[in-house]
Amino acid sequence: MGGGIAEIGVYFGRSYFLLKKITSPEDRVLGIDLFDIGEMSNGVSEQYRAFLENGHRLGLPVDEDLLVVGDSSELSPQDISSKVGKVRFFSVDGGHTLSNLEADSRLAKETIADHGVIVFDDTFNPAWPEVTVGVADFLRNNDEAFSAFCMTKYKTYVCRREFHDFYRAAILRAPHLRAFELAETHFLGSDAVRLHNPFGRRILYELMTRSGMSAISERAYRCH
Repeated sequence: MGGGIAEIGVYFGRSYFLLKKITSPEDRVLGIDLFDIGEMSNGVSEQYRAFLENGHRLGLPVDEDLLVVGDSSELSPQDISSKVGKVRFFSVDGGHTLSNLEADSRLAKETIADHGVIVFDDTFNPAWPEVTVGVADFLRNNDEAFSAFCMTKYKTYVCRREFHDFYRAAILRAPHLRAFELAETHFLGSDAVRLHNPFGRRILYELMTRSGMSAISERAYRCH
């Protein structure tokens, strides 16, 4: 199943480069951000320069033709589809006000492929309460079309209702997710899988990574 990738809220590229890493070279990954952090030099922000440098350092160079520098609320669905076509994975992690969520969720809704997944970041994060309100509003207002199938601590994964059972089952069966504690939950009319990462495992992973044992830490992180 094809389609492009889009992310609103690139920041310095952590999620963006993960998406680049796990997709094929021919996939089109669109990044949207204000890129207004830090000092400006020749019209380019410190954030933008650091973002490009991160790509070179990781061996994942950025296609600047697939970057949109600006306010996502001013974009139209055509601005996205003209660059990547229908979107199969849309990450919403831009502005965290209710108006931001309304605008960004509308863009995601109108550009997502039939089989596509929308992931909302910072849901249930107490630092950004309006994000949770915006996601809940989106699901309530689009109840016949979309539903949540998976939730983590601060992310909510949404798809079209006809694909809900397919994606939910895929999460339950995925062998690389067995390291997480899986539980059933119910959110706004839909059964979803909740993935919980035990605190002790997170501490072990961080300690091993910071001690220079990143290769071993990844293996330990995914063990039962």
